[in-house]
Amino acid sequence: MEYGLSTYLYVNERLSSHILDKILGAGFQNIELFAARQHLDYTDRHHVGDVAQWFRDHQVNLHSVHAPLYGDADWGQLGGLAVSVAYLERRPRIDSMDEIKRALDIADYLPFRYLIVHMGLPGEEYELSKFDAVMTSLEHLKVSAKDRGVQLLLENIPNELGTPERLVEFLQYTRLNVKICFDTGHAHMTHGLHPAFETLRTYIASTHVHDNRGEKDEHLMPFDGDIDWTEAVRDLRRGEGQFPVLFEIRDYGPEMTSLSRLAEVIDRMESLPEED
Repeated sequence: MEYGLSTYLYVNERLSSHILDKILGAGFQNIELFAARQHLDYTDRHHVGDVAQWFRDHQVNLHSVHAPLYGDADWGQLGGLAVSVAYLERRPRIDSMDEIKRALDIADYLPFRYLIVHMGLPGEEYELSKFDAVMTSLEHLKVSAKDRGVQLLLENIPNELGTPERLVEFLQYTRLNVKICFDTGHAHMTHGLHPAFETLRTYIASTHVHDNRGEKDEHLMPFDGDIDWTEAVRDLRRGEGQFPVLFEIRDYGPEMTSLSRLAEVIDRMESLPEED
């Protein structure tokens, strides 16, 4: 399998060439940038320019960018908007689209393939009218994305709007040419990883791979939670060549979370049997 890493691991640090050197040194050629202002300030042309220069210097292609979740540099604690394409109210929805478009502007300096977008906020309840709000938002964003050669991906998330079944329903309802970023941890928290994968399999273009214990979105290293990774890896192998196994793990300190431990995880995944 082909592997990648999200800079979410370093989300509380300003993204620098030192961080990117470590990621590349660990063997990851598929990189996703996490667009959070405290980490990657997509509104700062100089910061984006420095990051873009690193990619050019090292001849590494940027796989994807995760759209911002908040409009400030402290996860909403500074009063920034919680970004959502599903707001029924027009003003916050437009503000959210504007924030996402600022992250899309990264492609003016640094081309990338996919922009990962959440469908609503954590705990969001389902309403059909929200499908219309999301459709309006995505149609607007797709214009900016297409101009930059970027494809939008919706991520399955633990709310009533972004479940695998709702995502398929949304795509069939809207007929938008949008694909899926399959998140293993979120699938495990909802209806189970294998059923979620089966539901979304034909739509998947990228992944977020991490573990948890089924209740909280912990973003643990694989094998540190209670996902059945023998079954999960078999599913992921079915998409080999179509999408990378892209780790989106949280920093729990050097003993719990390190690139050397991640290398051990990859070795363990590779050693899992193909079939029983």
